[in-house]
Amino acid sequence: MTEPRVPAGASEPAAADGGTGEAAHTAPHARPRTALTALLAAHAVSQTGNVVTSFAVPFYVLGTGGSGVEVGVAALAATLPVVVGGPLGGVVADRVGHRRSAVVADVVSGVTVLAVPVLAVTVGLPFWALLALVFVSGLFDAPGQTARRVMLPSLSTAAGVRLERSVGFLDGSERLAKLVGATLAGLLVALLGPLGTLVVDAASFAVSALLTLLLVPRATAGSRAGSSTAGAAGQTDADRASFWTDLAEGARFVARDRLMRLVVALVLVTNLLDAARSSTLLPIYADDRLGGAAALGLIVAVMGDCALVGSVGFGLVAHRVPRRVTFAVCFALAGGPSSAAFALDLPLAWLVAATAVSGLAAGAINPILGAVELERVPEHLRARVFGLITAGAWAGVPLGALLGGVAADTVGLAVAFGVVATVYVVVTLSPLTGGAWREMERAPAACESARTPGSGRSV
Repeated sequence: MTEPRVPAGASEPAAADGGTGEAAHTAPHARPRTALTALLAAHAVSQTGNVVTSFAVPFYVLGTGGSGVEVGVAALAATLPVVVGGPLGGVVADRVGHRRSAVVADVVSGVTVLAVPVLAVTVGLPFWALLALVFVSGLFDAPGQTARRVMLPSLSTAAGVRLERSVGFLDGSERLAKLVGATLAGLLVALLGPLGTLVVDAASFAVSALLTLLLVPRATAGSRAGSSTAGAAGQTDADRASFWTDLAEGARFVARDRLMRLVVALVLVTNLLDAARSSTLLPIYADDRLGGAAALGLIVAVMGDCALVGSVGFGLVAHRVPRRVTFAVCFALAGGPSSAAFALDLPLAWLVAATAVSGLAAGAINPILGAVELERVPEHLRARVFGLITAGAWAGVPLGALLGGVAADTVGLAVAFGVVATVYVVVTLSPLTGGAWREMERAPAACESARTPGSGRSV
């Protein structure tokens, strides 16, 4: 149930609007801390909408007589676009402006989500049309999320908040979204049904878009400084003229960095397993053995709640613990115990307890990854590199969602959960083998930055 990692972002270059003029203005009267709070709130609301959508669509498919394979296909249609939208979205966000990208992504998500119930109760909604709407919505998710993350450091600097703390807040907002979204989705599906839930869900994306549009500035002094950094690196307007040149530059960085390659490979496998579990196996398990969406909402809410507590708790001791060992152990606990509990078909109370352990451990994963990525990736490359890393990390998600449905219909739920638990633990302990994984530990410069009051890059 560990969500796919989307790296924290970088300052927005002043020239990143591609001539639109977006970066030349700011939201009127937006105080720095208000702007940072609005960005975090918009991210939380948008992520909540995604959680509700991920609940409502599988239950809509099941409610219309769909099979486990069809649930998996629908989940595949939702996640496959991220693999495309990740690498391309980072470049697009640089060119049209990060704030504008975030707003447009939320608007498109809201329209496509609302179209599902509207079409279903009017002219009808064939399965292929549902897949098309889900695909379009997913296509804009990655660029929107990347755009919000890219704006984080400059807003943090302007607000006088250390980046480590802001990354923790951003991760905490995602955890909170899982908590609120899962609980809300379970209640809404039980009370209103999947279609009614999607109507309410569409409003969440409108709220996120308005928060970003009205309160988040298009650029800050810190972001313009980031542009200077890019210029110092020899990147001219002519260099940026080609979309594919920008994309290739980010790809070269990822390909040459040993640790980034290992991180992408590890998260690719775990995201595949998480997709099989959360997008397909868990909804089917809840529908077949736990009485429906309410129980699933409880389980995912516990995961989100405990992960939020874990994130806050880890933030208090992050500077005192070794990253690599903490990362490996917590990652293994985040996926192993909960999957094993479902494989053993334990009572609901035991499922909730195992999920709580996984949630607490998961709280340390994304903050460690976010800090490592921000330390290693040059500021002017972050949008493109993070988009590529996101795409690589999500590459296994569509296949995982589909395989989960196939496994449920063939080998059964118990065996499927057992395989997930075993592979998850083995793979996530790989950082303990050493090698390039040792580079996860803090660089001396990063440690010094963390001790400097007011530093914009504290890890």
